[in-house]
Amino acid sequence: FRLALIQLHVSTVKSDNLQRACGLVREASAKGAKVVALPECFNSPYGTQYFKEYAEKIPGETTQKLSETAKECSIYLVGGSIPEEDGGKLYNTCTVFGPDGAMLAKHRKVHLFDINIPGKIQFKESETLSPGNSLSVFDTPYCKMGLGICYDIRFAEMAQIYGQKGCQMLIYPGAFNLTTGPAHWELLQRGRAVDNQVYVATVSPARDEKASYVAWGHSTVVNPWGEVIAKAGAEETVVYTEIDLKKLAEIRQQIPILSQKRCDVYGIEMKK
Repeated sequence: FRLALIQLHVSTVKSDNLQRACGLVREASAKGAKVVALPECFNSPYGTQYFKEYAEKIPGETTQKLSETAKECSIYLVGGSIPEEDGGKLYNTCTVFGPDGAMLAKHRKVHLFDINIPGKIQFKESETLSPGNSLSVFDTPYCKMGLGICYDIRFAEMAQIYGQKGCQMLIYPGAFNLTTGPAHWELLQRGRAVDNQVYVATVSPARDEKASYVAWGHSTVVNPWGEVIAKAGAEETVVYTEIDLKKLAEIRQQIPILSQKRCDVYGIEMKK
């Protein structure tokens, strides 16, 4: 099947972000994409000072529009992430919609991005956001897919559990920065792909040098052999790639790590 990743330029005007995102989703669908993914924080600038102002309920204006667009285009739409308000708490949340417009998954970012690299970058999502407490899998006619958001990709156990649950693709809307991006963005994706023999797709916002948080860009798709098969630059663009599940099956047959795991010696389990 054809996958499209939308590396969107995110402005401070929510309605503009939403309108342009849905326009690019339609364009991707017209070019044959069956699964389309948006970036992390696509309707809002990324920053703790913005989350409360831009937050919405789910369902709400943004998710309603995503649902309508998925139905109109008859695609699976991974709605990047948006700041979500629920019960007085804020979450960084990804929703997924099917070709009938129904919500198939809602993933709240499990691992909050609290880092401090002296002289480079300091960021603390936990100042405003609360963490999600569950992993998120959804089915398509093509394969089962697992969801993570940005910092979630650093936690290998989460990807392993998705592999155990039968996922053949992991999708991470994410916004690495100019410090962590060049160092780890591609490395982490290739690691997760090889470890679990899955396709890994990451979707970043386009780079905006004037933003308070400058995203690395470079939305990427990695195959189960660890090869980068599609990659954007830093600008707004749509990346297309063909996902070959026969190749995935061949790789798993040639190097059968999933059946060779020593579950009698060690194991990783989901707590809830």
